[in-house]
Amino acid sequence: MEKKFMTGNEAIAESAIQAGCRHFFGYPITPQSEIPEYMSKRLPEVGGIYLQAESEVAAINMLFGAAGAGARVMTSSSSPGISLMQEGISYMVGAQLPCVIVNIMRGGPGLGGIQPSQSDYFQATKGGGHGDYHLLVLAPHTVQEAVSLTMEAFDLADKYRNPVLVLGDGYIGQMMEPVEFKEATSSKLPPKEWTLTGAKGRPPNLVKSLYLDPEALEKHNLEINRKIQEMIAKEVRVETYQTDDAEVIIAAYGTVARIAKTAIKVLREKGVKVGMVRPITVFPFPYDTFRKMADRVGKFLVVEMSLGQMVEDVRLGSCGKANIRFYGRTGGVVPSYDEIVAETEKFVKEVC
Repeated sequence: MEKKFMTGNEAIAESAIQAGCRHFFGYPITPQSEIPEYMSKRLPEVGGIYLQAESEVAAINMLFGAAGAGARVMTSSSSPGISLMQEGISYMVGAQLPCVIVNIMRGGPGLGGIQPSQSDYFQATKGGGHGDYHLLVLAPHTVQEAVSLTMEAFDLADKYRNPVLVLGDGYIGQMMEPVEFKEATSSKLPPKEWTLTGAKGRPPNLVKSLYLDPEALEKHNLEINRKIQEMIAKEVRVETYQTDDAEVIIAAYGTVARIAKTAIKVLREKGVKVGMVRPITVFPFPYDTFRKMADRVGKFLVVEMSLGQMVEDVRLGSCGKANIRFYGRTGGVVPSYDEIVAETEKFVKEVC
C-alpha cells in the first residue's frame, strides 16, 4: 500500500474522509487549523459538505443536527475551542448522538499559547460538560496511529451512539510522517433506526436530551451509564513497552510517550531496567494494567506536558502498591529525553 508524507492534522482529516465522514463543521484555531483547511478542499471532491461555523458553539450544534440525521460527522478544535463546545457535547451525549471530535491541545489556562500541551486531560477524561457522562477518548502517539484511531473513532461512535474524542497535541498535529490508509471494509454505514430521516411508513423518531420526569431521566442516565460500563469492559487499549524485567515504569501518553521511548533506550544502555505503560485510551483508563504492574514493580514515574493530571489515574490504578513520582513541563514546554533520563536515574537511586 502506498505511503504518503503528511502532517498529523492532514492525516487525521484524510482518515476521517476514508472512514465515511462527509460533513465537517468547525472553526480555525492554532495548532489544528490544517484540519478544517484540508477538509474545505477535500470534502467537495467526494460529495461532502464543509462549513466554517461562526464559532465553536455554532459548530458543535451543527454536529448535533447532522448526527441526528444519521450522517458521519466530525469537528476539530484546540483547547479553548473545545471548552466552548462542552455544553453541546453534553447535549449530544444526552441525545445519544455519535460524532468524532478532535482536540489538538495547546497550552492554557485561558488563551495560553499555541505550543503543544497535555493540560486538557481532566476535561477530556472526566466529562468536561454538565451531567453524568464520559467520552471515549483515544490518544495517538504517532501520525500513523492518529490515522488508525480516527478511523476507528467513527465505528466506536456509531457502536455506542456517543461522541468519541481523539486527543492529540500540537506536535502530533504539526509533525510530518509517512502514513498509509487502510481500505474501508465497507462503503455502507451501519443501520441507524433512530435517525430523523422522515417517518413515512413508521412511527416518528424523537432525538432529545430533555426529560422533565425525574424517573424518566434516571432511566435515561442509567442507559447512558450502561454504555459507559460496556466501554470500560471492552474498549481499553494500552501499550506496554519493555516491562518484563522493569524495576521502574514510566507512564506517559501521546507525544511524551515517544520521548520516553528514547529515554528508555538511553537508560537501558546504562543498565537501568526501565519500561513504559502507555494508555492509548485515556478513557477508559487501563487501571488493570497499572494494578498488575504495581504488584511487581515498586516505582512509577508519570511524565506529562501538564502539572500532573494523568498522575491521579495512575495512583488509582496502582492501588497504593507503588511509589509514584511525577515529572512534568507545562505552558507549552516539552520535556526532553535527557530530562526524563535524569529524573528516572534520580528516582531509581532513592530508597523507598
